[in-house]
Order: sequence, then C-alpha cells, then structure tokens
Amino acid sequence: MKIVIISAAFPLRGGIAHSAGLLYKELKKENDVEVITFSRQYPKLFFPGTSQTEDEDQSNKIPTNVILDSVNPLNWLNVSRLIINSNPDLVIFKHWMPFFAPCYGFIAKRIRKKKIKLLAVCHNIIPHEKRPGDILLSKYFLKKMDYFVLLSDQVKKDLESIITGVKSKVLPLPIFSIFGESVNKKEAKSRLNLNQEKIILFFGFIRDYKGLDTLIEALEVVRRKIDVTLIVAGEFYSDEQKYISLIEKLNLQNSVILKKDFIPTMDVKYYFSAADVVVLPYKNATQSGIVQVAVNFEKPVIATNVGGLSEVIDDGISGFIVEKENPEEFANAIIRFYDENRENEFSANMKNLKEKYSWKNFAKGIFDLINHRTFF
Repeated sequence: MKIVIISAAFPLRGGIAHSAGLLYKELKKENDVEVITFSRQYPKLFFPGTSQTEDEDQSNKIPTNVILDSVNPLNWLNVSRLIINSNPDLVIFKHWMPFFAPCYGFIAKRIRKKKIKLLAVCHNIIPHEKRPGDILLSKYFLKKMDYFVLLSDQVKKDLESIITGVKSKVLPLPIFSIFGESVNKKEAKSRLNLNQEKIILFFGFIRDYKGLDTLIEALEVVRRKIDVTLIVAGEFYSDEQKYISLIEKLNLQNSVILKKDFIPTMDVKYYFSAADVVVLPYKNATQSGIVQVAVNFEKPVIATNVGGLSEVIDDGISGFIVEKENPEEFANAIIRFYDENRENEFSANMKNLKEKYSWKNFAKGIFDLINHRTFF
C-alpha cells in the first residue's frame, strides 16, 4: 500500500514528531511510505520554546519532505497537488491542535476527490488549553476524514461530542522506543551528576495543565517524612517564575532540580533510568506520551485520574492513580510508593506492557480499521 503521513516529523522535535517517525518505521516494513512535514510549523510569534527543530540530535532522523507551511494557503494548494500526483492509497494526518485544522482541512478537501482514503490519528480533539474557535476549526478538518484512530477513550468521547457516526478505533499510543534502553541507575546518576538516593521525575514541556504546582505542593508534604528529590526536566512553555516562587515559598530549593532546557533524545534514557518513579500530576489530559516513555523504560508512574492515563496505568499494579489537584493525596501516593517498596514490583508489571503497546499492534489496528474489520 502507498501511504503518505502528514505530521510534525524530523527535523522537528517533540513527542508528535517522534511518534510520526516511529509510525513511519513500522509502516515502512511492508508499505511504500513517505512523510510530509512542516517547513514552518508555527510562526515564531506563537511558539513559546527556544527552537522547533532537533538542531544536533539525529537519532530520530527519517526521510521527510519538509514542504508544508501551516499558514500559507498557496503552499497548501501545491502540497495537495503533490499528494494527488503521487497517487497514494491512504493519507494519515496526525492531529493534535486546531491550529493546523485550516491547513489540514484544505488539503483533505482537495485530495478526497481522488478517492484516497483519509485517516486522522487524533492525539487530542479538544486541546488542553482551550481557545475560542477550537471546536469549529477542528470540526472543519475532522468532517473530511473517512477513519479515525483515537489514542484514548477520552479522545473518542471528545470526537463524538462534535461528530457522530464515525468509523473509529481506540488505539493507545505505543511505546517511545526512540529513546533506547534503560541504563544502570548508578550509571545514569553519574552521567547527570546526581548523588541523591530517592528521585522522582517530572518530564516534558511545562504547561499549566500539567499540574507542576500541585506536585510542588505535594513535595512539601512528602519531605516531612521522606528525603526525596524532584527533577523537573523540560522547557517552560508557561510562566516559569510562578513555579520558582512557589518552590521558594515552600523552602524547597534544595529538593527540586530544574533542567529547563530541551532534553536531547540521546539523554532522555539517563533521566528515566536515574528516577525511581515518574510523576504526572496533570489537571486535565486525554493521554500522554510521557506514560509510554515510562513504559519503554519500565518505570512506575504516579498520575492523576484524568483522560486516558488510567487506561495505561493500573492503580496498584504498575503505579498509583490519584485524584487531580489534590496535593496531599498525591503526596500520600509518593510516600506509600517508598514505604511499601513498590518500585521493583511496579517495574516488572510495566515490562509486561511493552508488547501490548507495540508499534506492530498499532499498525495492525490501522489496517483492521481501514479494511473494515473492526470499528469500536
């Protein structure tokens, strides 16, 4: 089958780009696949980070056509023509933000006239940080799709709240094997110049909906009983100062390590390997790629009961699930994790999830869907 993937992808960075690369590699095993990515993903005015590209790291490199301009309709026309001329059987759009809906919708409208199957892999339908017009924009694009792969039950519910009668399948995001294998905890700590005994990890871009403030408040409670260090590893995409002020207010300067730069792909394994447990105190979510990074490294997770997080993490089996925006409950889960010595048990159960969340199974699910074998 000839397939075109339209998505953020190499040389762009971040979880969407990484997952597009892994999907490409899996589909490429038995199909003719090409990837179209953005020459301009976001105008600089709208991008909160320092860089949109993997400037030095080549570990996620795949062949891509870097030609799509998210804000130029004349470019959309040219890209549409290119796709039509290549005559694919299937075009896969990776959808995660309404910002791209006008671009995606324009292209989809033109190429669907050629009887090409159109599938959206939806990370989110309604974004975590909502803006006026989000639903209208998303609906413009999504109504043009033939099939939907939804990364959690919550994403499915969100889709069905704006479009009914869709052909869809819920397929949780597979593991992020792009980051390699775990290394010995002692080696990882040495690489990062860490000498703390107990380490919990908050990883990824920092936005308000991810609940870092809740975690900082929880840490103050934890520190009354256990000497724990929190590593916050990722760029701030929201107001950095308010978190630093909270750390200072609670006198946690010696208990929090801020790694505020983007973490290169080759270094991710050291952060996860050095940690005892990964913490996700999210205030809202549909799913999270960080969970699947944790699965890859067989790391336990303590997360809030939002979106699809509890669809991957089994409470009391591979981690703990607690209610959102409750610092004391989150703190109690961390304390319980250490008091009950659950790391080895939870890690072993995480290891068992690797096959379930493989890219092979994800690709099979896509073909089951478009070949009308299963809808749910």
